[in-house]
Amino acid sequence: MKGKKYILAFILLLTMTVFLAACNTSDSDSTSTDSNSDSSTPSTDSNTTDNSTSSTPQVLVFGRGADSVSLDPAIVTDGESFKVTQNLFETLLNFGEKDTTIHPGLAKEWKVSDDGLTYTFQLQEGVKFHDGTDFNAEAVVKNINRWKAGTEEDFYYFNSMFKAEGADIIKDVKAEGDHTVVFTLSRPQAPFLKNLAMSPFGIASPTAFEASGDKFGDNPVGTGPFKFTEWKRNDSITIEKNADYWQEGLPKLDKVIFRSIPDNSARLNALTAGDIDLADGINPSDGKSVEGNADLQLIERPSMNIGYLGLTNTRPPFDNKLVRQAVNYAINKQAIVDAFFEGRAQVAANPMPSSISGYNEAIEPYPYDPEKAKSLLAEAGYDGKEIELWAMPVPRPYMPDGAKVAEVIQKNLEDVGIKSKIVTFEWATYLEKAKNGEADAFMLGWTGDNGDADNFIYTLLDKDNIGSNNYAYYSNDEVHDLLIKAQSETDENVRNDLYKQAQTIIHEDAPWVPLAHSTPLLAAKAGVKGFLPHPTGSDKLDNVSIE
Repeated sequence: MKGKKYILAFILLLTMTVFLAACNTSDSDSTSTDSNSDSSTPSTDSNTTDNSTSSTPQVLVFGRGADSVSLDPAIVTDGESFKVTQNLFETLLNFGEKDTTIHPGLAKEWKVSDDGLTYTFQLQEGVKFHDGTDFNAEAVVKNINRWKAGTEEDFYYFNSMFKAEGADIIKDVKAEGDHTVVFTLSRPQAPFLKNLAMSPFGIASPTAFEASGDKFGDNPVGTGPFKFTEWKRNDSITIEKNADYWQEGLPKLDKVIFRSIPDNSARLNALTAGDIDLADGINPSDGKSVEGNADLQLIERPSMNIGYLGLTNTRPPFDNKLVRQAVNYAINKQAIVDAFFEGRAQVAANPMPSSISGYNEAIEPYPYDPEKAKSLLAEAGYDGKEIELWAMPVPRPYMPDGAKVAEVIQKNLEDVGIKSKIVTFEWATYLEKAKNGEADAFMLGWTGDNGDADNFIYTLLDKDNIGSNNYAYYSNDEVHDLLIKAQSETDENVRNDLYKQAQTIIHEDAPWVPLAHSTPLLAAKAGVKGFLPHPTGSDKLDNVSIE
């Protein structure tokens, strides 16, 4: 019995020794292969790097003011649509990260003929659309021909930027092999390259838009760093990383969710609560509170906009230039900037900001002079009839609080003898009715698309665009001739002089009351890195990450 006990004890001791040796070997092996382990339990060793977060998806929730209209960039005009499409589609040329200088995009290089009529683009190779089809020269041709064949209502931006006086500026476009595209113009167009870089001219998959027809905007297919995933109307749009993106290492995010939160304050509250990571449209009055919050960062978008009071030039009393001038003298623009922009804006003198080449610095804003306004009204024989003053129903980058600004303008007008009734409509209705010339005076604004004077003065105030972006129905043949000549002028100095001449005439005609050029604000969590707000308002998110 005693001998058996010793034998059993020896066997038990030997078994435990082998077991412990096996455990130590297992621990050692596990540590050496930790980076490949599928274990969901992280190591608690303080000297061991925790790699569990490396597999955590990078998801950015972007709070914005409204839903998109469509995700087909060729048919929309609203900034909320372009916020999304900018990341799904790519253009032949790109703007700079923080400006509107021209850089390669889907076209890696280009050459312009001496007469300015032929543009030859060499395309990137090996690029595919999200549906797996090839991006090539023929795809570019099919996109251009799609836009050319549509009506102004179908493809507003194309018709606005590439047609003048009813004629096509792009006469022809041809593919020469798989990776060369040649554009032939009917006349030189100075901003042609900048126009091609605009968000509306993202190149779409021909296979997709031919199959989807007018439903393409519900299932967009581009070449961009992100692919469309889901759209919950008036709630959210989700896009995800394009794993086959042609630019190595991008995008850094795995997913972006665009959430619609109409109220600026509610959007900031959502950011503060951690429900979103990035918020567009921060009220200037909230800027200091964001700066004082260590968990947040305040972001300024480079200014390239104009907020204005439009005066419909075909409707009494604003069919009289003297009345329009009187209104310019009557409104205290500096007081509006001081009260509603918290110092993040400057009083406007011209219909475009000073950052745009061709800006006329010799023109000063109409000074606040109620007595001068009364004198002009008397000279005009103004009858004192009440007007309608249309107040914007939504906050925009160039007008943070349309209703309150309208109240200030109403009081200024009353002080010089112009009675007004403030009215407003739902945003889409507001725009449609103003476009149709139904307003007396209306508040509106514009954020530039490409950093060119043509995109402000011609788009907003030329007679060609009455019934579209020329809401004031302003028409001056001399201005028109200057703007058309400027479009075709390739000498930058001559071109700038033409725009300065046009601004002088417009200032005298006073079709608007230019109010302010604002610096729009955004806010983000402190851990959001690499976000560069673009002056056009269309932001690329491919370099954004979250720490």
